[in-house]
Amino acid sequence: MHIGYARPITGDPDCKEQMALFDKYGCKKVYIENHPSPKKRAELDKMLESLSIDDRVFVYKLQAFADSTRHLVELLELLDQKGAFLHSIQEDIDTSKGKSFSFSEIVRCLADFQSDTISAKTKAGLSEAKQKGMHAGRPRKPDANVKRAIEMYESKKYNLAEIKEQTGISKSTLYRYLEN
Repeated sequence: MHIGYARPITGDPDCKEQMALFDKYGCKKVYIENHPSPKKRAELDKMLESLSIDDRVFVYKLQAFADSTRHLVELLELLDQKGAFLHSIQEDIDTSKGKSFSFSEIVRCLADFQSDTISAKTKAGLSEAKQKGMHAGRPRKPDANVKRAIEMYESKKYNLAEIKEQTGISKSTLYRYLEN
């Protein structure tokens, strides 16, 4: 049986794109997580429990299926124990074909997977911080110091080292403010 597994990911938060692909590949049963979190993946657990020999699990991309390289290895081992196969559509990986991949293809897929998981975790962290009222990046310099540094620079009485020493404003920060 062809089985689809989806969860909200960057670029497809409502899983609509994933669902359309599952229809295209003839998935008879589809499991959809209602959240992108790596914790409490009830639908993944249900799907893994229901697998039978020769079932094929379709995922849009590896990032939707696993949360880390280690997690991916664990899931692949579980599929192998059940006699089931994985088909990752975007990476064009199909474990049922038994075809061998070149080392460079394997490394490329793993690098893409790792990059996707890091990006997703970073975006989730930034979003959470933003909801708490925090801002990403370096803290802004106090406006009084910037104004004083600009005045010192424009007076041409001070060199950059003296400006930095007295105001705490670096050369690059000063030039950035001067450009605006």
